[in-house]
Amino acid sequence: MIGYITLGTKDLNRAGAYYDDLLATIGAKRFMEEPDYFLAWARSENECSLAITVPFDKRPASVGNGIMAAIALESPSQVDAFYKKAIELGGTCEGKPGFRPEQATSGFYAGYFRDLDGNKLNAFCMVKAH
Repeated sequence: MIGYITLGTKDLNRAGAYYDDLLATIGAKRFMEEPDYFLAWARSENECSLAITVPFDKRPASVGNGIMAAIALESPSQVDAFYKKAIELGGTCEGKPGFRPEQATSGFYAGYFRDLDGNKLNAFCMVKAH
């Protein structure tokens, strides 16, 4: 249903390097680029993508309260690795990986973080009960 998520950035080159490294861990690569304006990554052109952009109105990029992009992964170990990489690259923690609610042992597993511009993302997967 979702085609793409766009996040604003104050520094396209810095944010581009961050997402090049982070999204490569899940097999995504740049597939669209407009110099000095817009970059987009996906695992394939027919899959949901993540993009960063300098705001069209040329006003400073700012973080939208309540806006978040969620990256769907296959397993808790992938979520853990993706979250760890996001933090290693300079992202900040918004909630360490684990089940939500915390006492659950199956269902929604996610790690929340902010990128270098303060945009909130999460890496998640659904885990079936054994």
